Amino acid sequence: MLFDFLLFALVPIIGILGLPFAIHSRAGTYRVMKFYIHVNLWLLKILCGLTVEVRGTPPTGNIMIASKHQSFLDVMILFLHLPRARFIMKRELRWVPVFGYYAMRIGSTPVSRGKKGRAVQAMVKDVDAKQADEGQLIIYPEGTRTLPGAKPAYKIGAGVIYTRTGQACGLAATNIGAFWPRRGWTRKPGRAVLEFLEPVPAGLPLEVFMDTIEERIETASNRLLDEAGFQRVDG
Repeated sequence: MLFDFLLFALVPIIGILGLPFAIHSRAGTYRVMKFYIHVNLWLLKILCGLTVEVRGTPPTGNIMIASKHQSFLDVMILFLHLPRARFIMKRELRWVPVFGYYAMRIGSTPVSRGKKGRAVQAMVKDVDAKQADEGQLIIYPEGTRTLPGAKPAYKIGAGVIYTRTGQACGLAATNIGAFWPRRGWTRKPGRAVLEFLEPVPAGLPLEVFMDTIEERIETASNRLLDEAGFQRVDG
């Protein structure tokens, strides 16, 4: 509970103190946000006994990354280890004080969860407008945080962007949800893992792409859960 209090309390403190850097440049925005993450990872280790291991090679350059999403911790780890990450995120988050400003300052794309067809169209339009911006576009194919080991429900948005951009797609798997659950105050001690997988090459048919990312992300994430000793229920 103390860690979560500090996690939220530090947002306005570091965010406001770092505002001159964020206003000055996008590079300054990244420095402030990564400093916030470094502080929270130190607190997480000291207060909860939870550390994070990153495996694989973080992608660089202009690339989309499809990632498993189990808690806010995987958001922080991805952002920390990628050079210039930005996110496909819930539209409501853009209005969150301080947090929303920083998320939009790095070029994140807000998406409404209602009316799926229009939401995908709006997402693609915004991504198209930002294709010239160098960076790594992170999308969570399931659209929200999921319970570790839960049956996946991958949405078509990731495939639409993949087809539209004509770029390779990086993948990330994790077992972070076994230590930091989607809901609740519990932060279990141990070593959570986020693993960057081999990218999917450009040019695959849409259905093949969707099947490929689901199979590879889920297989790797379940392997990491087993490694952590998490008792999952398949299916």
